[in-house]
Order: sequence, then structure tokens, then C-alpha cells
Amino acid sequence: MNCRLPVLREKTAKLTTSPGVYLMKDQKSEIIYIGKAKNLKNRVTSYFRESADHTPKVASMVEHVYDYDFIVTDSEYEALVLECSLIKQHQPKYNILLKDDKGYTYLCFSEEPYPRLTVEKNKKKAGTYLGPYMSGYVAREAAKEANRVFQLPTCRKRFPEDFKKTRPCLNYHIKQCMGVCRGCISQKDYAEVIQQAKAYIQMGSTDSVKRMQEEMERAAEALDFERAAMLRDRIAAVTKAGETQKIMDAVLEEADVIAMAEHMGTQCVSILRYRGRRLFDKETFFFQENASREEVMDSYLTQYYEHHRGEIPKNIVLEFAMPDPEMYEQLFTNFAGRRVHITVPQRGTLCQFVQLSRNNANEELAIRFNRTGREVQALEELGAVLGLSQPPQYIEAYDISNLSSTSMVCGMVVFENGRPLKKAYKRFRMKEHVTQDDYACMKEALTRRLKHYLAQDEEGFSRLPDLILLDGGQGHVNTIAPVISGFGLHIPVFGMVKDQKHRTRAISSAGGEISLSANRSAFHLLTQIQDEVHRYSVAYMHSIHVKSSYQMELIKVRGIGEKKAQKLLLRFKTLANLKQATLEELETTAGINRITAEELYGVIQEMTGGNPTG
Repeated sequence: MNCRLPVLREKTAKLTTSPGVYLMKDQKSEIIYIGKAKNLKNRVTSYFRESADHTPKVASMVEHVYDYDFIVTDSEYEALVLECSLIKQHQPKYNILLKDDKGYTYLCFSEEPYPRLTVEKNKKKAGTYLGPYMSGYVAREAAKEANRVFQLPTCRKRFPEDFKKTRPCLNYHIKQCMGVCRGCISQKDYAEVIQQAKAYIQMGSTDSVKRMQEEMERAAEALDFERAAMLRDRIAAVTKAGETQKIMDAVLEEADVIAMAEHMGTQCVSILRYRGRRLFDKETFFFQENASREEVMDSYLTQYYEHHRGEIPKNIVLEFAMPDPEMYEQLFTNFAGRRVHITVPQRGTLCQFVQLSRNNANEELAIRFNRTGREVQALEELGAVLGLSQPPQYIEAYDISNLSSTSMVCGMVVFENGRPLKKAYKRFRMKEHVTQDDYACMKEALTRRLKHYLAQDEEGFSRLPDLILLDGGQGHVNTIAPVISGFGLHIPVFGMVKDQKHRTRAISSAGGEISLSANRSAFHLLTQIQDEVHRYSVAYMHSIHVKSSYQMELIKVRGIGEKKAQKLLLRFKTLANLKQATLEELETTAGINRITAEELYGVIQEMTGGNPTG
């Protein structure tokens, strides 16, 4: 515990209630955290109060605070601007910092009589460069599209040295190349095509088409119909390529679409950069912060746009609303030197772009954690729709199964990071409730499971789940929720509701049902969990029932009671193994004499359809 807390509390008691910035320092007077506050006294006090419920990261920071400074501002907006500037200057240890350690990709028009368009990792090659592109994939796609639209050569021939040396390749015949190798295109005409390709990459299809349309009209007026026809065909190619891009909302000329995904304590923020109403670039950043989505996004936005002031678009489209969006709009408008709008779409086309950005974040996390994007997205959706603070990484599901009030069992399956963890599956055979009462049986199973956790007497029960799912409705949830709270634990619990055809329909909470129809990945995950726990519990119930039937047959033999029958079933496990047992093995296992063993052997052979041999 920080021995300086009494001193810090005394200092904070005299602090102003004005807005401002506070700078936490360690014993060496180094700044370890910088924050902004609408009310300095209230915000700083929250760090040093007794029994504060801090996240591990904040608790660690407070443990190292020796003193703090503060700067009073006239408004919360001024505090935001100052915080952003100070974080960039000091890079404090406990702030969420935007690290940019990735390489960049460029598009290069080579420096030669007939330039080629290629993708380069650096600027070592002589030529004209466009970029940098944060995403190599986007750069490669841009080059591929421009080469196709403007029919630029992609072969290894050198021009004009290789003019007319060989026949044009297949690309020329399928109209993927203009056929420079034929020697029929002047250097001047080729240079004009290169300029059009550059304009297309830099300004997008809309402006590029507009410029070529004007050139085509001038050529037609000058009766240069061959050139006009060439431009007409090029406009058609550009327009067709543009149709394959996602078309943005008509009111947005340019925008950054930003979304976030989280998996196993790592957050990924994805930014899709649209310029000229087409996807221009993509960038992703990873954070490992024990912080809320709003805190991570706040730090990301302010630092990212502080670093990229000259690239701030007119519109920023966010996945979720930030507190006081007008203040952020003012900050980014100040950075850009022109009006910037922040949009949080609720429906329509822009929601599709937000989903695309989120999908990109999910895929990046999937690659990092060797998962599929769908698995990551399913956990994201499930956590969001259930109102959980984080996606549930460790899920336990329970189902009661019985056969006509006999063989009452409960199956427990575990899904870790969206996949079945079969080594953690558990089975419960009811001890207290042997009649058909789902609520009582579920209560017994969960009680035994949580007792094992508190006792730490079995490795499989040593970890608590992030989420408990019950095969049942609101009644099951209302039965189990008090059991969990009675152990002093806080585990979200929900029911999995089926329709009349035994298909997953919704999730049940203490307050009613929650539909998952709009969250396809989460719905498929829930269906998989419900089907798996049902399969597992039914399989266990059938095995118990079969063993009970075998036991009933065995105890018909004089001298074989329930305990001896159980010993035999536990030793040999299956009827096939029991059939292969020798008389000596039956005698030793059950503790019986030779006469009883011979009679038992005969009964076993009859059960399996065999012929007793004595």
C-alpha cells in the first residue's frame, strides 16, 4: 500500500473544483500518468479514497504516486487539448499510448521512358512515390486496380529496347494491357495515361472521371475521334472499377470509419480511410489495457489525430458515442483547420461501413490469437448483447437430462475463446434430487460446482467462468442467480431458450428474453453451445441408464448385490469388456466363490447374446 496516501489525500482536499489537467509523479519526480478533469478535486480524489475499486492498472499507478501537479484551465475543452499535448511530450508509463512501429508501403511509378506502377516497401528505387499506405493489402489492391483499369504493362520487358521483339502476350489480347511492346504508343501518349492513373489513385474515380470527361469533350470538338473513343473506353473502365467499391453515403465525400474489437484482454482499433468515396487505406492499432472501450477510444482518437493533423477528413464515423462529442469535434476541427464532423450511425449505409471496420479488427485479432474472425466476432457480439464489460472468454453451460424420472444427471461443457474445451467438461449425477425436478437438479449441480471452486480440491473446477449459460428459461435463471450470489460471487447467468422444434431461439435473463437474431455470429455460437451441452448430458444419461439396466441383471445372481455389481461395472466399464472377463477375474473383482462366478458368467453371456461355456 502507498504510504503517501494520507499526504496525498490532505493535498487533494484543498484542490480546486475547476477543470484542468493533473500530472501524477513517482518518487523520482518522473511523470507516470496524465489525465484531464472537468472537476479536478473530484477526479483526483477518486484515486486516493479508501477502498477504491480500481482496475489493476490504475491500482498499480496509484501505488507508485509520490506527488502530483495540476494545471487549471478555463474549460474542459482546453484541458483535453492540454492533456493531448502533454501526453505526446512526456509519454507517461501508465497512459494508453499510441505506438507506431509498423512499416509502410508505397506505390511507385518508376523513373524510365515507359514507367511501371509497382508496390514498394521503401523508397530505394528511383521514381515517383504515392503514400505511405499503412496497409500493404490496400496498396497492392490499388496498384492492381490501376494497372487493370489503365491497361499498364506488368511484364518484365524493357521499353523501348524490347519493342516488336516478340508477339504481345495474353494480357494484351484480353485487354488487360495496352500492348506497349508493339511499339505503337508514343512516350507522350503513355505519359498522359500515367498522369491519369496517378489522378485516379490520388483523387478516386469521381474526380478522375470528371477530368477525363472534359478531355474527351475537347477531343471530340477538335474532331480527334480516335482519342475521344480511347478516353470514352477508359472512363467506362474507371466507372466499372468504381462500382466494385463500396459506395459511401452521398453526403460524405471523405471519412475515417473507426471501430474496435477485443479478445483475451487485447483491444484492436481499426480505421478504414475513405477518400473520393472509395477505400483508400486501412490501419490497425493494438492495445493491452485494462480499460473501458471509451477510455481506449478516447486515447486513440486524440493521439492519432494529433499525429496526423494534415490527414484529418471532413467526417469521422465512430462505432459508439464518445462522451461530449461536440468537444472532440472542436478539437479535431482545431487540428485540421477546418470543420470536422463526428457521426455515430444507428442504421443505414454507414452502419455497414462500421461493421466492415469492426470485421477488420476482428480478423486482425483472429490472426494474432490463431482464431477465426467469426469466433472473435461472436464473443464480441455476445458480450455486447448481454451487457458484459468484456467479451466472455470462458463460458460454462449446463443441461439437465433424465429418462422418466430415472438416471437424473447434469452435463457441464466449457467453451474457451469460442471453442469447446473438452478436457474441462464435467458430469454430475444427482445425489439429493433423484426425481424429475429440473430447477432442483440444476441448483444441486451448480452448488456442488461452486463448492469445488471454493475448496480448490479439483483442478477442473479451479477457474470461474466469465459467463454461465443454462439450458432453460427465466425460471432457471431465477433459481441459479441466488445460488451464485449466496457464494459471494458475481458471475453473469443467462438461460438458453428453445422454440417448439428444439432450436435455439433467444437468451433469457432475470428481466426477460433477449433476441440474438440481429447478431448472426453470436447466434451461431449460442446454438453450438446449446447443442453441445444437450448432446453431452444426454450421452451421460444414456450411459447411466444402460449401466443401471446391466446392474439390474447382475443382481439377479444369488450372491451379487448392488455394491458387487457396481464394482464389476466400474472395473470393466463396458458390457463387451465384461463378456471377455475370465472366471478368475470375476471372482477377484466381485469377491465371490467359483460357483457364484460360474452362474454370473452365464448371465453375462446371455446378456451379450453369447453361449456360456461353463
